[in-house]
Amino acid sequence: MLPTLTGFRNALLANVGSKERQGHDCAGLAEAVKTAPASYDALWELAQRIAAAPLRADWPWVEPSDLAEIRSACPQWPAATPVDPLAVAPRVEAAFLTSVCGCILGKPLEFSPDLAEIRRAAEAVGEWPLADYIPEKLLVAAGKRHADASYTTRETICFAGADDDLNYTILGMLLLERHGAGFTTEDVARTWFTHLPCGWQWGPERALNMKFAQHTLCATKDPFDWRAAGEVANPGDEQCGALIRADAYGYACPGDPGRAAELAWKDAIYTHRRTGVYGTMFAAAAIAAAFTAHDWRGIFEPALACVPQRSRFADTVRRSIAMIAEAGDWLDGYARVHHAFREHGHCQVYQEIGTVINTLRFARDCGEGIGMQVGQGNDTDSFGCTAGSILGAFHGPGTLHPRWLASFHDTIRTSIAGFGEQRLSIVAQRMGRLPRLLAAG
Repeated sequence: MLPTLTGFRNALLANVGSKERQGHDCAGLAEAVKTAPASYDALWELAQRIAAAPLRADWPWVEPSDLAEIRSACPQWPAATPVDPLAVAPRVEAAFLTSVCGCILGKPLEFSPDLAEIRRAAEAVGEWPLADYIPEKLLVAAGKRHADASYTTRETICFAGADDDLNYTILGMLLLERHGAGFTTEDVARTWFTHLPCGWQWGPERALNMKFAQHTLCATKDPFDWRAAGEVANPGDEQCGALIRADAYGYACPGDPGRAAELAWKDAIYTHRRTGVYGTMFAAAAIAAAFTAHDWRGIFEPALACVPQRSRFADTVRRSIAMIAEAGDWLDGYARVHHAFREHGHCQVYQEIGTVINTLRFARDCGEGIGMQVGQGNDTDSFGCTAGSILGAFHGPGTLHPRWLASFHDTIRTSIAGFGEQRLSIVAQRMGRLPRLLAAG
């Protein structure tokens, strides 16, 4: 039921680091964790102190996590553009299918490379720029591979393989199908507990799912205090784990980035805070805006309006938009973003969201776009997936060459317990029905 004392201590040390990066005054807390007695009571008392650490007096950012406070920090919340929910269904399907292709394209390279590392390996085997699934020879040239490369290389793909990014998109769909727009964060907790093995979750997602599971074993009728569970001993709460859960909410709200952002908040707040929440709201809003946008700015400017304007995340997006607007091509755009945010790598959102903006600025179609996104490195499958959703929503059906989907033989596999549908086309059609479901109330 309880973590080991060593594991608990290590989690608290990581938590101190997270809080320091979020601007909290954690003076003396790391040393206190290191020297605390080997006692659950002592470490739990420290966990409470870490959670309550005040912001530094010189912290310049305003970064609430409560939705009402977030809305107050967004003075230009975007209006909705009316969309026919039936007519938009094929475009929603295109968004989902392109996200699947982007995810599988990026999977073999999910070892935190940068563009230069990918480019060296790809050029050595005549595969640059990326325009198809990753061949075995490229991984040999790179000298690295993700463990799931065994079923996601060009030579081995025969279905869309199980992946956490795709799991979460489908779980978001299930939440909306079962509860509509009125789903609660408690519904998120119960859906994960019912359907998602902890072994297919990482970081805050695994931590919260395990805490909820432990709660169900207690002889109590008290509701699960998910807010407190997300505040205490939960390092990594600003990373991209919530952002990869945004897609279904964007699909469900075409033309309405504000509503998509609010739905995404209810999911993200379960596990994440501040940048972790804002990145999720931004991604959902960008997908929703892409259905009606006329250019790349029309995607990202409404999405930017859905996050606190004096936050680190908003500052990153503004700087990225400005840099990419001045870039001559996507390689120039990447170089600018990478130089500005290179300290924020795999899963750390800032550089990665800049690369997504860069992709939508220069990609002429969906296939070119997912190749561009994955070629920029970092968390290649997750942001290949996110960029794929935005690309498909923006460019629409017919802009992804059929060969990208042909490799899957209309089959998707997940690790979601109780989800039996394996026909990729049927899952896509269910995604396409989400706008009608929400429009019906």
